[in-house]
Amino acid sequence: MGTPIRRFSTISFIVGVLVLILGYAVYGKVIEKLFVINPGTQTPAVRINDGVDFVVIPTWKAVLIQFLNIAGTGPIFGAIAGALWGPAAFVWIVLGCIFAGAVHDYFSGMLSLRNDGATIAEIVGKYLGDIPRWIMRVFSIALLVLVGVVFVTTPAQVLDSLIPHAEGSRLVYYAALGLIIFYYIIATILPIDQIIGRVYPLFGAALLIMGAGITIMLFVTGEMAQVPEFAFKNLHPKGMHLFPFLFISIACGAISGFHATQSPLMARCIKSEKDGRTVFYGAMIIEGVVAMIWAAAAMAHFGGQEGLANAGAAAVVVKKVSIDLMGPVGGVLAVLGVVACPITSGDTAFRSARLAIADIRKFDQKPIKNRFVIALPLFTAGFALVLFAIASTANFNMIWRYFAWSNQTLAAIALWAASAYLAKTGKCYWITLLPAAFMTVVVTSYIIAAPEGFRAPYRVGIIAGLAVALTLLFLFIPLIGIKQKGLLLQSKS
Repeated sequence: MGTPIRRFSTISFIVGVLVLILGYAVYGKVIEKLFVINPGTQTPAVRINDGVDFVVIPTWKAVLIQFLNIAGTGPIFGAIAGALWGPAAFVWIVLGCIFAGAVHDYFSGMLSLRNDGATIAEIVGKYLGDIPRWIMRVFSIALLVLVGVVFVTTPAQVLDSLIPHAEGSRLVYYAALGLIIFYYIIATILPIDQIIGRVYPLFGAALLIMGAGITIMLFVTGEMAQVPEFAFKNLHPKGMHLFPFLFISIACGAISGFHATQSPLMARCIKSEKDGRTVFYGAMIIEGVVAMIWAAAAMAHFGGQEGLANAGAAAVVVKKVSIDLMGPVGGVLAVLGVVACPITSGDTAFRSARLAIADIRKFDQKPIKNRFVIALPLFTAGFALVLFAIASTANFNMIWRYFAWSNQTLAAIALWAASAYLAKTGKCYWITLLPAAFMTVVVTSYIIAAPEGFRAPYRVGIIAGLAVALTLLFLFIPLIGIKQKGLLLQSKS
C-alpha cells in the first residue's frame, strides 16, 4: 500500500499547484475578458492622487501588498485546520481559489477601481440597494475590527512560542502585543507608500522563501508520502462533517470576504486596469499555493489527521514544522514569515475600516487630523476586544470562529453584488452567481448547525442553507428580466 499512497500524495500536491497556476493563466483571462478592461482609462490612483490613500504603486509592489493584505494567518492557520479533513482540503483550495476566491477578489478590486476606489459596502449598495449597503457598512467594519484583533493576538502568540522565556511568564507576549498595536496605529495613519509600500516587499520575500523551503524539504525528507490517500468519506478525527465545516475552516486559501475589504486599497494604487488580473486574481492564486503548502506540511509532518489532531495549537504546528524541516536558521525565517503574514493584514484591516467610515461620512482623509479622528475610536474598540480575548482563551477561540463565519458571509454578499453588476450590464452573471449561491448554503447551514450558532440538527442546517440560497436566486430573477426588457440604465462600465 505504501507505493500507491506515496505516488498519489506526491502527484496530488504537484497537480494541485499546477492547476492553480493554469487557473490564473486561463480562467483569469476569461474573467478579465468578461469584465472588459479599458487600459486607456485613468485609474483613481492617477486621477485622484492625494498622496495618502490614492498613490501610484509599481505593479510588482501592488501584487506583494495585495498578497500580504489578504493573507494573514488564513492560508496558514486555516489550511492547518482544514488538513484535519485530509486531501479533501487540496480539492477545496484549488477549486475554491480558481472559481470562487480569485473571481471574488478580481470583481471586488475592479468594481472598486471603476467607482473611484469605493469600499465594499458602497459597491454592494450601488448594485444591491440601500438596505444591503447599510448592512454591509456595519458588517464589514465589525469584521475588520475582529480581523485586527485576531491579527494582533496570533502573531504575538507565535513570537511568544519562539522567544525563550521563563515558564509561565507573559512578558514576551505582552511586549509583542504592545509593539504590534503601536505599529498598527502608525501604518493606519501614514500614507500607504511610506511604510506599507516599503516594508511589505521584504515581508513578502520572507513568506515566499519560507513556503519554497518547506515545500523542498517535504520532498527531500520524503514526508510528502505521509499525506493520506484521498477518499470520498469523512476523514476528520473528531467526526466533523466535511460540509460546511471544511469550507468555513479554509477561508483565505480558497475564498474570503476579508479580501473584499482589502482589494479597494490597491484599487486606489494601481496605474492601469490591465494590472487588475495580476494584482487581484494573481495574488489570490499565490495565496492558494501557500495554503496548499501548509495543508500538505500539516498532514505530512504529523503522519496524517490523527497525529495532527494531537499536535496542539496552529502556532505550535507552525513552529514545529518550520524548525524540524528547515533547521534553526531556516526555521526562524519561516516563523518570522508567519509572524509577518498576520501583521501585514492586521494593519490594513484597521486602515480599511478607516476608509470605510470615511466613505460613509464623506470625510476627507488627506489632513492627518481627520485620519486620527476615525482611527482612535477604532483602536479603542480593538484594544477592548484584545483585553477580552486575553481574559479567556475560550472566548478568543469563539471570536476566531465568529470571524471565520463572518468572513465567508461577507464573501457571499460580495459575490451577489458582482452578480448583480454582471446581470445589469448584460454579461454572463453565472460566473459569480454559482459561487454566490454555494457560499450562501455554506454560511447559512454552518450558523444554523454549528455549536457557536443555533445548534440545530445537521440536516436542518443543510435544508435551511438550500432554502436561503434558492430564495435569493428567486429574488435575483428580476435583475435578469429588467435587462432583457432593456429598461436598465447602463453603469459607468
